[in-house]
Amino acid sequence: MTKPPNNEFILIVDDNPTNLSVLCAALNSEGFRFRVAVDGETAIAQAERNQPELILLDVQMPGIDGFETCRRLKANPLTQNIPIIFTTALADTESKTKGFSLGAVDYIPKPFAQEEVIARVRVHLQLKKLTESLEQQVSDRTKALQQAQVQLVQQEKLSTLGELIAGVGHEINNPINFISSNIPPLEEYIAGVTELLLLYKQEYPKPTAKITTAIEDLDLNFVLEDMVKILNSLQLGSERIQNLSNSLRNFSRSDNDTKISADLHQGLNSTLIILQHRLKANGERPGIEVIKSYGVLPEVNCYLGQMNQVFMNILANAIDALDEAIMEGKMRNLIPQIKIVTEIDSEKLVVIRIADNGIGIPERLKKRLFEPLFTTKTVGKGTGLGLSIAYEIVVEKHNGVLDVTSQAGVGTEFIIKIPIQ
Repeated sequence: MTKPPNNEFILIVDDNPTNLSVLCAALNSEGFRFRVAVDGETAIAQAERNQPELILLDVQMPGIDGFETCRRLKANPLTQNIPIIFTTALADTESKTKGFSLGAVDYIPKPFAQEEVIARVRVHLQLKKLTESLEQQVSDRTKALQQAQVQLVQQEKLSTLGELIAGVGHEINNPINFISSNIPPLEEYIAGVTELLLLYKQEYPKPTAKITTAIEDLDLNFVLEDMVKILNSLQLGSERIQNLSNSLRNFSRSDNDTKISADLHQGLNSTLIILQHRLKANGERPGIEVIKSYGVLPEVNCYLGQMNQVFMNILANAIDALDEAIMEGKMRNLIPQIKIVTEIDSEKLVVIRIADNGIGIPERLKKRLFEPLFTTKTVGKGTGLGLSIAYEIVVEKHNGVLDVTSQAGVGTEFIIKIPIQ
């Protein structure tokens, strides 16, 4: 009966021609692919260049012996997971124990019995496949659990944040409406009283000494002028609070279950207003300049509340990066900036670029930015979920793309791409 050929590549390491002949004949009879090395150094070099499925390794060889060869193979990340079976005439317990302690999986005693060689090779190849399959299953299950954790955290975070912000916006809205609605009549009353006082002054140009003293103590002319300025300040302040209230309510829109057509520029602007306190100058750094270069965008069918969360996470990270760069003295003579660019690309995707001019992200860390629970921030300053949640929202929820480019000493740019429909 013709046996089906196997694709496994096995490395035989032995300096004895007779042993090589027996092993090669045994493997060849079963259709295994194999290569040969006659010393430890050659075996290590071959295994590094092209990793075999299994290594049959002689113990007693010129140069470095099999034990040292095994030790080096197991110390090398490229070859440490390759199963090694020792082939040796040394049958004492001490030699076997030493080989197992170095990482070998089995011993085949000399002289060889072909049936035993084939049986042991098959068993350990099967064990290797089962181990790799189990490791892959564990890896897949871990990723699935992490993904589920991110989704749960995202849902809870968005729900809690949405309720909080909506509640704050509502509570702010009521008193500020009361204030703003009373400013116009108050303005009229003050204007009327001012006019009346001026009329009194015309009709009674010579007030009594008591009234003159009261006017001087009050500095009436200044008060009349300043009341108008105060009213203007109240009007401006109430408008700003109303804008903040509207931004809070826009940011927290409860549309998690249904996509709606929305203006992403409104979402970006609302997020910037909420983060305004972090953009202003403080005792440790100048204000962060926000440069907006908005293109003409159509309304996008999206989960607006979730997209606002993406904007919040990326912009907050940009501010953190600039703060850190300034604290470390790496932005001397540079104005901290965040640039936001929006456009439609050639593939009819909405593109939003958010870039900072900080110190950039090292290449070794950039590859892990979107991993759940991975963070470069100090303990207490980051959970490692912000960017993974953003990735989940853009890629999974909107069939979009979230990418990052970074250059050391120049800055970092996040690119969001989502379909219009």
